[in-house]
Amino acid sequence: MWITATIIVSLVLAIVIFLSIPFSPVKSGFNNIVDKKIEIPAKETELFTETDLKGLPEPLQRYFRYCRYLGTPKMTYMIASFNNVNFYMSESKIIKINYQQFNLVERPERFALITSSIMGIPFEGLDLFKNGKGSMKGVLAKIIPLFNQQGVSMDRACLVTWLAECLIVPSAALQEFVKWETIDDTKVKAVIEWNGINVSGIFTFRENGELLSFRTSDRTAIDMNGKETKADWSAYFLGYHEVNEILQPKVLQSVWHYQDGDCIYFNQNEREVSIRYQ
Repeated sequence: MWITATIIVSLVLAIVIFLSIPFSPVKSGFNNIVDKKIEIPAKETELFTETDLKGLPEPLQRYFRYCRYLGTPKMTYMIASFNNVNFYMSESKIIKINYQQFNLVERPERFALITSSIMGIPFEGLDLFKNGKGSMKGVLAKIIPLFNQQGVSMDRACLVTWLAECLIVPSAALQEFVKWETIDDTKVKAVIEWNGINVSGIFTFRENGELLSFRTSDRTAIDMNGKETKADWSAYFLGYHEVNEILQPKVLQSVWHYQDGDCIYFNQNEREVSIRYQ
């Protein structure tokens, strides 16, 4: 009996220690991916110029000028970080998460890490889009898989998310695989084709060039059980402020436009984002 009790106590202590140490396979995998991308030799630094804007829709040109990108270095990647963000999992479950993402410029690749806890147990998520393939997985207690969503719907969702964010790392918006069409004085359609996938969305601006939102019907809501729900999806860009002499949005939100109403499922509590470039 004492031997059994000792084994149980030892196992519990081992689990507690394992959950409390900083290391996790998911986080390590994310860091390894990002480190390899950062190691890629950068091209000679170029600056944004008026020449880059030729042929672009007028609302898009105003955006580049409004945010003061002209004369600043073009980026090779972006790292954005959020802390203590509200994340909507279901009608009865909203959790706080930390979220870090890496967006590459030369090709549409995007990697994101979610860290949180559910009932005091560590929860981690990893979103990947590489070589035209997207995936979203969740892990509980560092090693217990909860879900691992893949497939065409996920590929399209990840590609259109990269497109939605291309204007906050605007050298991405100038890549030849991104096409622009004027809709009116404040709306522009963006189309991207990559690895046989074609998706698009509408960017909306103020008349002064400030970017307000991106909306698409090319992203499908996929829950942890793999159930798909068709709905429009939007990204909102709020509260611009100056960072290193350019203007960036303070707050990014993601919204599903369901038939029974809108759901701000990411960052309803409007936590500020930290954006840095290289």
